[in-house]
Amino acid sequence: MSNLKIGWAERDISIDKPINIFGQFHMRISEGIMDPITVNALVIDNDEDIVVFLSADLVMIRSYLLEEVREKVSKINPDIPVEKILMNATHTHTGASYYSDSGWDDSAVNIQVPLEDVNIVTGDEYRAFLSDQAAEAVCEAFDKRAPGGIAYGYGFAVVGHSRRVVFFDDLSKRTGATKNSLVGMNGHAQMYGSTKDPNFSHYEAGSDPFINILYTFDSDNKLTGALINVPCPSQVSMHEYMLSADFWHDVRLALRKEHGDIFILPQTAASGDLSPIILHYRKAQERRFKLKYGELNGNMATRKDIAERISVAFNEVLSWAGKDIKTQLPLKHIVKTIHLSKRLITDAEYESAKSGLTGLEKKEFKTDGTPLERLHANSILVAGRCRFIGVIKRYETQKDEPKQPMELHVIRIGDIAFASNRFELYMDYQHRIQARSPFEQTFIVQLAGQRSCNNGTYLCTERGEWGKGYSAGMFCNEVSPQGGQELVEETLNVLNELHKGE
Repeated sequence: MSNLKIGWAERDISIDKPINIFGQFHMRISEGIMDPITVNALVIDNDEDIVVFLSADLVMIRSYLLEEVREKVSKINPDIPVEKILMNATHTHTGASYYSDSGWDDSAVNIQVPLEDVNIVTGDEYRAFLSDQAAEAVCEAFDKRAPGGIAYGYGFAVVGHSRRVVFFDDLSKRTGATKNSLVGMNGHAQMYGSTKDPNFSHYEAGSDPFINILYTFDSDNKLTGALINVPCPSQVSMHEYMLSADFWHDVRLALRKEHGDIFILPQTAASGDLSPIILHYRKAQERRFKLKYGELNGNMATRKDIAERISVAFNEVLSWAGKDIKTQLPLKHIVKTIHLSKRLITDAEYESAKSGLTGLEKKEFKTDGTPLERLHANSILVAGRCRFIGVIKRYETQKDEPKQPMELHVIRIGDIAFASNRFELYMDYQHRIQARSPFEQTFIVQLAGQRSCNNGTYLCTERGEWGKGYSAGMFCNEVSPQGGQELVEETLNVLNELHKGE
């Protein structure tokens, strides 16, 4: 067991030129910067092993972005073990798009949205800048490693709420029910469904009030930063046309106002079925915000309220966790590839996808209206086509490739552990891992970047699969609930291995 060395760095990855904002089925062209989007790097090293945490205010981490970052880090400093870079997205829906210009997504090469008369920074151009900034942050954090310590604990701050609404009846059987490859795939459940519906039964899941925090200190026990792990995507401002880190920006402002210019590295814990949006208590919330914040915009009031909750938890945990600063700890970082059972496409679903694609291919691109009106309509059309194409391709390869590879990071730092996954992971899986973990605290990190395998698909539970709806169907799930339990068991195997090694 050796002394800990800790290094931090941050980079602004905002861009003031028009660029696509990813996170909806339609393209949104940025109209400016609401607040900075950033990448944040934290390196913890004990001369025996190392972890490089890298968080980005992006919707997800595509494999080619991670690979570019690792390649650039290796060129700048060959001494950094780039396989130990754990890069995660906060899942903001107001981050800039770095997606490959070869197509809308990797399953639909050369199916592109017509961009005539719309001038934007391309995904390839932005990714070159983004990967430069991320690589520089990693290298700076590595170079700035210095003796220090960590403290940790958990607190309470309800940020995420269930966004899957369950009904007594099957929505797909209602008269006039929407059925398409985008959001028209509901059964008994619907994402963001109406809780005023007379057949509203319940939320599929609850909330997870826990936030896990790792604080860092210099050799004089001065607070230098914190890794904050919250089970909720940063999606309050998810429909905006401006770049924004969403509520994480407000968290940074609140904490730095009180603690000085400390570093903040956000991680999103398992929350594929959660959202910061309250669905059934809106009138009470409107009154709360009006009395509390005056005329502040509803979304901005929500963000401020969330930041206050996280700040209160941050300070409460620091008040007692700060009494136990550790400067010498065992550190072990295991990176391995595991293989998870795919969500298989049935014959009937395959035929339905082919039929659906044929229908959308007959639909022509919009040629009237303004350039932005055309872009909006045509990007939705392309997204619908691509989702059908993705299902068709999966059906054609699933017999020979029934398993989905996933790069798994499991990290031990003393009596706490971190475990990553590539998914928008439903909350239940997190609880299954944490409940059986041998460590005092286990931080789950979703939407982590992968080698040669893109992330970002939902991994629903058994009850989610039954309810259907967006996030729980053939378009959204590449891995099955069986594969989800395999993820749980594989993660626990490594956690137990690390714990026994003390």
